[in-house]
Amino acid sequence: MNHQPDRPPSYRWLQILIAFAVFANFAPLLETIIGPDGALYATISKTMALRNDYVNLIAEGRDWLDKPHFPFWITAFSFEIFGVHGWSYKLPALLFLMMGAWYTFLFGRKLYSKQTGLLAALILISAEHILISSNDVRAEPYLTGLIIAAVYHFVCLQTKYTFRDLLLGCLFTACAVMTKGIFALLPIGGAMIGHAMITRQWKQLLQWRWLFAVVFTLFFITPELYCLWLQFDTHPEKTVFGQTGVSGLRFFFWDSQFGRFFNTGPIKGKGDLSFFIHTTLWAFLPWSVLFFIAIGQRFGKFNKPGLEWYSFFAAMLTFLLFSFSRFQLPHYMNIVFPFFAIITADYLLRLKLSSSLQKIFRLQTVIIILLFVAAFALQIFYEPARWGWLVLAAGVLTVIILMPRSNQLLSRRIITLSAAGILVINIYLFWILYPDLLKYQSGSEAAFIANKEYPGVVVVQYRHKYSYPLEFYLDAPLVTIDTMTVGSDRDVATGAQQKFPENLHRPFLLFSPEVTDTTRSVPGKILPDFRISRLNVKFIYMEKRMSQVRWYKLELIK
Repeated sequence: MNHQPDRPPSYRWLQILIAFAVFANFAPLLETIIGPDGALYATISKTMALRNDYVNLIAEGRDWLDKPHFPFWITAFSFEIFGVHGWSYKLPALLFLMMGAWYTFLFGRKLYSKQTGLLAALILISAEHILISSNDVRAEPYLTGLIIAAVYHFVCLQTKYTFRDLLLGCLFTACAVMTKGIFALLPIGGAMIGHAMITRQWKQLLQWRWLFAVVFTLFFITPELYCLWLQFDTHPEKTVFGQTGVSGLRFFFWDSQFGRFFNTGPIKGKGDLSFFIHTTLWAFLPWSVLFFIAIGQRFGKFNKPGLEWYSFFAAMLTFLLFSFSRFQLPHYMNIVFPFFAIITADYLLRLKLSSSLQKIFRLQTVIIILLFVAAFALQIFYEPARWGWLVLAAGVLTVIILMPRSNQLLSRRIITLSAAGILVINIYLFWILYPDLLKYQSGSEAAFIANKEYPGVVVVQYRHKYSYPLEFYLDAPLVTIDTMTVGSDRDVATGAQQKFPENLHRPFLLFSPEVTDTTRSVPGKILPDFRISRLNVKFIYMEKRMSQVRWYKLELIK
């Protein structure tokens, strides 16, 4: 009898799903930047590129001290190469996110198997808040890529010394610190120390290579320290957070991170111990329930030899720290989603019992059905473009086509249903819902009107209603004024008389909040405004929407 050699397992189906997920993450590339945070970061980078000043962070024409420089440097470089566009702001963040997916694959392949690595990469870039962050771009896509890359190279360094891994691990760590501050060290250091503690490999941490790692990392963050020192510490007369004598170095090492954690810094919040539990439940959809099950099982395996604990400690130490912090935002957890994905992928691929797989399949089916119900409800009650029905119907059909027919491939059916379902729903959000939502972002809409109908005309806005989308998308000069003086021109926001600065040459466009019915008789463009990053039920419901919006006016002052 002739025996055919065993063929290597085919992962084509996983690769197809990954390609689909990459496409979904790039789907909102050409959409308008969402304010306020995304547009704020874009304007800082725009100012940096136009002034060719890579030292000072400037927002609203003032010194800005909240985040380190690295993502602004990268975005400004993108603007230098491609020009100032919304897509050239988003592109580098998406590339860093894809780097995170690649390193998630490498990490899974090194410590588990190629299939685990591929599945983990798929889970990462099909998680709901990763997809949201591909549209509402802030600092998290950079951190997501940098942290998993640093951990991967340090894991390689721990098993076998190479100067390449030492250098890359330190470089990625430094870039992560220059993106969010020194708390970026927590998942990286937690991964290495936690694994050594559980596996009783303390001697691994006492090698000279780790001292060199600290030295190299400190060396690589010196550009950030120099810029902060130059902008703030050498200018104690500057007013920041309403105070003078503010140290950029102190803010970087303490106030930005520890100050938020202990609620003693200039930026404060309110903590809730359960915040990141219910946040993860929706932010890591459709994999969140599986992740919590996988984490629960890991707790019972501390004494089991042969397991890696890098992922567990990187994820859980960060999760606990953020939970105890007084300053909490949903996108904070994105940075450890690669480790969530690895833990979840390992759990899914270890499931062998048909009865367990059947339960998981039913669970994921219910989750995806509920998500589609929510998407159809949005189409019914929000009433965006009519062809949204076609996109949703095509999405359902896509999921059906991609699903394996055989019940013998239950794990593949679970993965395909979950990934394809969430991806087509987000493509609907990116191509149908968000383009309509962004019509209610008055700042960017005013900029588009000004660029098209009044090219080159100066636009004036009030400081207390500063619009970052207006500043980013406007091609003409933007002037910001206060509303304290009284003179000959009517202030449409208050009905008072506004004296414009004498050096402001007419004609100019005034972008202002319009709050009275009498001002509607004044010629100008009336623009609805709503903070679309904070949707509520009344705004989503078409019949109640206008009760939730504010109104702005773009008026030509001659």
